[in-house]
Amino acid sequence: MERPLQVYIEEADLARLEAWARERGWTKSQAVRLAIRALTCSGTDDPLLSASGMIDGLPADASQRFDRYLAETFVAEKSARYRTRERRPRKAVRR
Repeated sequence: MERPLQVYIEEADLARLEAWARERGWTKSQAVRLAIRALTCSGTDDPLLSASGMIDGLPADASQRFDRYLAETFVAEKSARYRTRERRPRKAVRR
């Protein structure tokens, strides 16, 4: 059962909410509902969120510069080299 909720917010916050919702093709109500769900869900509801913070010693900006850190640490194995067969000269076909 849905129930109404009246909230007073500052003009700047309202403008940001309207712009955010417009970019996604949502209503302001949909955006507010999503924000409430995101703020009130516990980490145990989502396995990915519960894994957050499990690794110690990461740089503070790891989420912002993930690609850079991955490129610095990732070492790919060299691809296997395939031998090329030497072609034998073709014999002339007799007809």
